[in-house]
Amino acid sequence: MGFIGPGSPSWSDRRGRRRHRDQPSRRVARRDERRTRVSAAWPGALLRRKDVQLFLTSFLGLYAELLCIRWMPAHVRFLSYFTNFILLASFLGLGVGILSARRRLLLGPRTFPLLLLFAAILIAAARFELHIGSAGVLYYGAGEGGTAPAENALVLPAAFLLVSLLFVCIGRPLGVLLGQVTPPLRAYAFDIGGSLAGIAAFFVLSWFEQPPAVWFLGLLLITLLLAGPTWYDRAFMLAPLVVSAIIAWNIGASYWWSPYYKIGLTPTDNHDGWELNVNESGHQAMLPSEEKEPFYRSAYDLFGAGQFQRVLIIGAGSGSDTAIGLKYGQVGHIDAVEIDPVIARLGREFHPEQPFSDPRVDVHVDDGRSFLRKSTDTYDLIIFALPDSLTLTSQFSSLRLESFLFTEQSFKEARAHLTSNGAIVLYNYYREDWLLRKLAGMLEGAFGQAPYAMSYGGWGRAGVLVDGPRLQTLLAQRPELRQPYRQIRAPTPQLGEDPYAIMLPLVGSGVLAHDNTAGDTDPAPPTPASDDWPLMYLRNPALPWPFVTGLAMVGVIALGLIFGLAPKTARRGFNGHMFFLGAAFMLLETRSLVTFALLFGSTWLVNSLVFFAILCSVMLAVFLSARFPLRPSVPLYVLLVAALALAFLVPQDAFLSIDVLPLRYALASLVAFLPVFLANLVFAGSFKGTGPTADVAFASNLIGIMLGGMLEYTSLLIGYQNLLLIVIGFYLLSALLLRRRAPAPAPETDSRVPVAAT
Repeated sequence: MGFIGPGSPSWSDRRGRRRHRDQPSRRVARRDERRTRVSAAWPGALLRRKDVQLFLTSFLGLYAELLCIRWMPAHVRFLSYFTNFILLASFLGLGVGILSARRRLLLGPRTFPLLLLFAAILIAAARFELHIGSAGVLYYGAGEGGTAPAENALVLPAAFLLVSLLFVCIGRPLGVLLGQVTPPLRAYAFDIGGSLAGIAAFFVLSWFEQPPAVWFLGLLLITLLLAGPTWYDRAFMLAPLVVSAIIAWNIGASYWWSPYYKIGLTPTDNHDGWELNVNESGHQAMLPSEEKEPFYRSAYDLFGAGQFQRVLIIGAGSGSDTAIGLKYGQVGHIDAVEIDPVIARLGREFHPEQPFSDPRVDVHVDDGRSFLRKSTDTYDLIIFALPDSLTLTSQFSSLRLESFLFTEQSFKEARAHLTSNGAIVLYNYYREDWLLRKLAGMLEGAFGQAPYAMSYGGWGRAGVLVDGPRLQTLLAQRPELRQPYRQIRAPTPQLGEDPYAIMLPLVGSGVLAHDNTAGDTDPAPPTPASDDWPLMYLRNPALPWPFVTGLAMVGVIALGLIFGLAPKTARRGFNGHMFFLGAAFMLLETRSLVTFALLFGSTWLVNSLVFFAILCSVMLAVFLSARFPLRPSVPLYVLLVAALALAFLVPQDAFLSIDVLPLRYALASLVAFLPVFLANLVFAGSFKGTGPTADVAFASNLIGIMLGGMLEYTSLLIGYQNLLLIVIGFYLLSALLLRRRAPAPAPETDSRVPVAAT
């Protein structure tokens, strides 16, 4: 059943028709004319323009991409570590959609809301659990036995395929519009403008911590602007989105939505505190200090209460570390640094001891590494307090939020903030003996002395590492602590003993040198994490099996969609030059985002602004290419390769030694953005000459971007600086293919679908 549209008789029309079978009444004619005029005015002359529709479609694509990246991992924990797979799926879907725009397929704009509704129902109804091996790579939540809970192995390929099909539905009208808006650079400018608007819209929603139901309403609004001219078209497309928004509200209404996580609070069994979970995983507990694990008090037990006047806590979370410092350490002042504003706010409101409201405490919502770099204060004690995230730095890389906290360079920066008799303490559930040994080796490299270590048995294998000048003083006062680290048998628990002595028995202690293999079955020392290879949770450079299988899955699905949906004429017109430009630019963009995360902090705000700035540089390149006769030429490629070589020769952390912050940021931005801008000039000049094959060239570029995203995982083997060598190689390949223009696709039957058609 649908709405009666213009030209269809209404019930009153039928009464008039009974009176005048051959000629409608004048009143009915006027009414039909009025309805036709109203329908013609919707969505208005502006919305009927092809360039505006291209802008809105690009807006929809980028906005939907960010929605999937934020929403799906919040409910499917395994995807938290593979959010860039969702990004790859979106690029693949858009590329395949553009290539298949010349075919009649079931997939189209009307299918998009139905697929999104299917995804919402699946996420709301399904739960998957299994275990994956993690002996050489660790995931949040891993406990004993070298395994980590994760969702079913079919979740990743199913999610990838579903997201790909979603974006095929958006890519098909995008391909139509790219062929209708001319010249190609004008079409590309509207595409980038829509993408910028999509980022800005989602940025605003994240800034105000809006829930997914509001995200879906934004999606509904933009879809309404693109829907067909009749009420039936609009109802058919909007009804599934309304139901999806209701589902999103139903499964997310009781949570807080920070820029990083879906956050929930549940009262503890005895109602004396709160359990805080993120993305369906237990994350931290707000309990009275005496109920917290013993390693929280390790520094104060070792050195004594009242020994630290100024303390810095990185990863302060909801306040438990701060509360213990105030109660057991009798600390004079604490700077508590927490990256997530919602977790910090919940700690201020719900922690039973209200540590963040104490006048001795200053709370800083910032990235820990960024805070160290900006601060000029020194501290008697610096604590790295369980900074263990469940999300990646950005959708473009495989780094986690805390990756740059646990590098040799980071520990050296922390050392510079210690007083002459200060100490640094790390504690966490390290889960594997090799990880404790790896961190010990990095501390030894930063401080020139092996740290004192304590490890606990039970779930999670908690551990504590202590280093710094005050450790030397402590070892001189207590010679019994000088013994090398060794594992000990857990004592038999006694009746009435502290329950933590049963759950977390001390199973190892002593000075842990880098060559101490106690408890580690592999005698080879783990590779230290650095700013170029900031992978604390990977024992040595390697491509872990979950990523290998995941990338293989991506390749199989990509080939299946390309050969299954794209017509032969489009495949024959595939543009190799644009393909390698896309692959190179994706890797260059990833490396740039990682560099700025290191220099400015791994916050969502930094990543959003950097991505926005990159798209602005694309717009500037498009403007210059349209205004001046710029073409990809030998001089332009020479400049591009020279800029890439400069970025390769200058290490990422070279600018950290510059004390003048404006100069540091200006030089870092110049080295990072110069190759990005030159690469955009090459692309814009190439795209300007694609003419009638602009849609196929654009699709080739998007599929190349997907390949570049896959190759980002090679950084696990070679580090991020060496990615620039692959970038240079891809740009040289694009130069070789520059003169091989793709043939125009052969004309077929006019089966291009309109924007609002199936």
